Amino acid sequence: MVRVTAPITVVGIDAAGRPPHPGARDALTRARLVVGAARHLAALPAPPDCPRVVLGPLAPALDRLAAAVAAGVPAVVLASGDPGLFGIVRRLRAAGLPVRVLPAVSSVAAAFARAGLDWDGAAVLTAHGRDPGPALNACRALPAVAVLTAPGAGAAEIGAGLAGWPRRLVVAEHLGTDAERVTWTTPEEAAGRTWDDPHVLLSLAADALPPAVGAMRTDNQPAAAPAGGWALPETAYQHRDSMITKSEVRALAVARLRPRLGRLVWDVGAGSGSVGIECALLGAAVIAVERDPDAPIAANAARHGTYLRVVTGRAPAALRDLPDPDAVFVGGGGTDVLAAVAARRPARVVLTLAALDRVAPAVHLLRDAGYTVDGSQLSAARLADLPGGSVRLAATNPVVVLTGERR
Repeated sequence: MVRVTAPITVVGIDAAGRPPHPGARDALTRARLVVGAARHLAALPAPPDCPRVVLGPLAPALDRLAAAVAAGVPAVVLASGDPGLFGIVRRLRAAGLPVRVLPAVSSVAAAFARAGLDWDGAAVLTAHGRDPGPALNACRALPAVAVLTAPGAGAAEIGAGLAGWPRRLVVAEHLGTDAERVTWTTPEEAAGRTWDDPHVLLSLAADALPPAVGAMRTDNQPAAAPAGGWALPETAYQHRDSMITKSEVRALAVARLRPRLGRLVWDVGAGSGSVGIECALLGAAVIAVERDPDAPIAANAARHGTYLRVVTGRAPAALRDLPDPDAVFVGGGGTDVLAAVAARRPARVVLTLAALDRVAPAVHLLRDAGYTVDGSQLSAARLADLPGGSVRLAATNPVVVLTGERR
């Protein structure tokens, strides 16, 4: 006789302890093994004679569950909210265990609901048990982000990291309990308070207050590749006297910077902001540093539906108090600017140089700072019309693109 493998039933429990589905109690009645945190086992008790495993380290619980599946023994796992959202379902599936999920309302859905907001354009990240930097950078980059927080990586810490970005925060503490509290606040106010755990943080663009959560992309992908592409023509940006990184060069520079959701990019000597804007279109948080207060960076960013934090000042002094970047594009400045950038130890530094006498000093500086350096010269020739309907190739100025990768 072939034994039929019984899936593990994963039952989500909301913050108030209410079962999400009529099938939850039926699953518990039939269970011969129940796994969950102590608070979940207390909220939805198993039959008295049913073995229980209180979650601490996950590995022993996975071993017990695997043995139950192999023996055809019904097993139930109790978890918070929707266990498929940054929850235990991923770990069970990774262990090769079959699952059936009965979810409750997730804490993220509950937080947006309590705030009276739609959230189909929001990104959801977690700072629980991992580096909170990507979640913070997502809050810097996108108009609507939900963060599942953790002690030491919550509203106070993220609020402090959002200094300089126009954001409103919603902090939802103890959702679904008698102690529930939902607070609208600013990053500065959040940084100066102590918040109860667990809590969910919503980060919203400051101009995206209820009833809307900011501009949502029509393809409903808040941090995917931009629908309109990148390496856009110069005509897509306001600029003065052709002072803009040409599209062919920009394509390589952006590729070398590797922007994505969760990363912070500096665009130093930003000019029109074209490089930083295209990094933002690919999901990165961006700080544009430019000495000219009349540079059209903000206008160009708004035209493309992105936000860049603009710091007006002369590098390297203007870099001193900025948060550490993951990658830096240096579009202007001398070796003192490059040295200041390298001293902050970003994973990647990309710079463009038109003057050949500046190439060797830049290469040596980056190598001495611990970077492996690669480079190439780009010489593009563009189609141009001739009288009579013919065309020719018009050469653009050659540019050297250097890329430093931290060793």
